[in-house]
Amino acid sequence: MPQARITSAILAELCSITGQDAVTTDHEALLLYGQDETEDLVFEPEVVVKPGTTQEVSAILALATHHRIPVTPRAGGTGLSGGALPVHGGILLSMERFNRILEIDERNLQAVVEPGVITQKLQEAVEELGLYYPPDPASRGSCHIGGNLAECAGGPHAVKYGVTKDYVLSLEAVLPNGEVFTTGARVLKNVSGYNLTQLIVGSEGTLAVITKVTLRLIPLPKHRKVVLVAFATLEDAAAAVVTIFQRGITPSALEFLERAAVKAAEERQGKRFPNSEAAAQLLIEVDGYHEEPLLEEIQVIAEAVEAHHAVDVLLAEDRAKVEEVWALRRGIGEAVKSISAYREEDTVVPRARLPELVSGTKRICDRHGLTTICYGHAGDGNVHINILKDTMDEQTWERVIDPAIRELFTFVVSLGGTISAEHGIGFSQKSYLPIALSPVELRLMREIKKLFDPAGILNPGKVFPD
Repeated sequence: MPQARITSAILAELCSITGQDAVTTDHEALLLYGQDETEDLVFEPEVVVKPGTTQEVSAILALATHHRIPVTPRAGGTGLSGGALPVHGGILLSMERFNRILEIDERNLQAVVEPGVITQKLQEAVEELGLYYPPDPASRGSCHIGGNLAECAGGPHAVKYGVTKDYVLSLEAVLPNGEVFTTGARVLKNVSGYNLTQLIVGSEGTLAVITKVTLRLIPLPKHRKVVLVAFATLEDAAAAVVTIFQRGITPSALEFLERAAVKAAEERQGKRFPNSEAAAQLLIEVDGYHEEPLLEEIQVIAEAVEAHHAVDVLLAEDRAKVEEVWALRRGIGEAVKSISAYREEDTVVPRARLPELVSGTKRICDRHGLTTICYGHAGDGNVHINILKDTMDEQTWERVIDPAIRELFTFVVSLGGTISAEHGIGFSQKSYLPIALSPVELRLMREIKKLFDPAGILNPGKVFPD
């Protein structure tokens, strides 16, 4: 593990690489860049460096490797697993200046962007041209493409359109020793050697620093409709998800919301959510290029949910209503987290096991005296389980939270699932990784890490258990 400190001579070298304005040791800046959206964790770096070119990134990494200085890459700082926390100090490498959309190729449906581009800004830019970039994490208004690549982010529309990795054609990246390389190609089919592109996507900044990416786009669907379905029990809502797919419908989004999640959003936003007293709701969106087939899909969905005792079905057709419903849904995460200290677990299971996941989660956490609020992307089996400290005293919380999470993750894996769908392992989840992965898998991953980063300087203290 690299332990070298930042000396005045090294600071001078960093300033010579990027210019003095791009290097800071100001305490307030170090504090700001020493945290993300992961609970209340803070680890101050020794210096924040903001490169503006690939050549600068290369020089910084080569310098860090030479002196064995830890480097933590950072995108928008919206991560939920501590992936951008500089847990060993050193250099915080902020990619925020890499914020340009370099090209939108309308003929080939591709975009070339830098990793500091805000996801929503890219979506809006391509939408103006009638194109669509589907991955849309809840933090899309502030998260960066680079962070989405690091965590292989998903979001509500992954159920139909896939996650970030499904849209990456090629990368430009820098190895920890400073070597610049490219992966993939601007083509739709490519089996020329190992798929290094997909190895780096989802590697959480531990293998290389991405400086440019070519993304695949699709034509923008012209029509969207949203159905809100209320249920008397959590289990009925979860079971209905499976039936919808069995009847031949693939929604563009299918979200699960339990009552406590809806109530938290209502209170924080000062708005009313339809049927907010229902035990659970499904937010189901269908989209397409022609309106008539969507009406037929809505009818099939209505019949499917009625088979699971739906108590109400509401249709939002016009754009304003659709956006209002989505604003409430996207605000749930922030609302739930404002209640108390919490741990958010990003569980995912095969879709047919959702009813067992929901009921089992409540049973396990109740046994440990813990309050939970569940919501998330039920269409692809991904439920965010927020475990709240609520009124529990600190000593009891510290005693019960780890055993409860271990029991929960063991249960999730027994259902054929795993412990992270889109938030990554990062710092906060690394001790649980052996629950999901075998010793052989962990050994191979460690060996890949060592091959890319023999000095161990890039994002140390992440992913792998100590």
